[in-house]
Amino acid sequence: MAYGHKTPYQARMRAHIVLHAARGRSNASIARQTGLHLDTVRKWRGRFAEDGMPALADRRRPGRPPSFTALQAAQVKALACQLPAETGAPLSRWSCPELAREAMARGITPPVPASTVRRWLGQDALKPWQHRSWIFVTDPAFRPKAQQVLDLYARTRDGVPLGENEYVISADEKTSIQARCRCHPTLAPTRPGPCA
Repeated sequence: MAYGHKTPYQARMRAHIVLHAARGRSNASIARQTGLHLDTVRKWRGRFAEDGMPALADRRRPGRPPSFTALQAAQVKALACQLPAETGAPLSRWSCPELAREAMARGITPPVPASTVRRWLGQDALKPWQHRSWIFVTDPAFRPKAQQVLDLYARTRDGVPLGENEYVISADEKTSIQARCRCHPTLAPTRPGPCA
């Protein structure tokens, strides 16, 4: 750890403290040599003496307890998936501030910031303020068609796994990369020769 090129700086310094301590150096001497504060040297040397190598890792920090439960977040996401007209709200599409207000009005959550609602929706890539008609599938044969494509992505065909030499290639048209007629005539190749 002390000499690894990819070791994070903090882990490297903690390893140096332990190595200097193993050589019998005092805390003050280690602090001078490493440029760390005496209290830092004392802390990591003591932790290593108590618990060994695992003690050099950062301890888990509890952090602030969550203000909202997972159920509340799920209820707000479910609300976002409904059209506002279905819920009686006089809107055509939800926005994060409107969802926060509606969740509070329904008693789903205490006052919740719009940024928190945006983060919850972002976890599942929900954007209720956008509407695309293709999201609402009307083709009755959609499931069997989609099943074939999804099976190929899972590397199976009719329930049989694909072999090692079998590949799935997805070719999709990209913007401005369509097959088009050439704008200029094709020229014959030039004959190789000495540069003039």
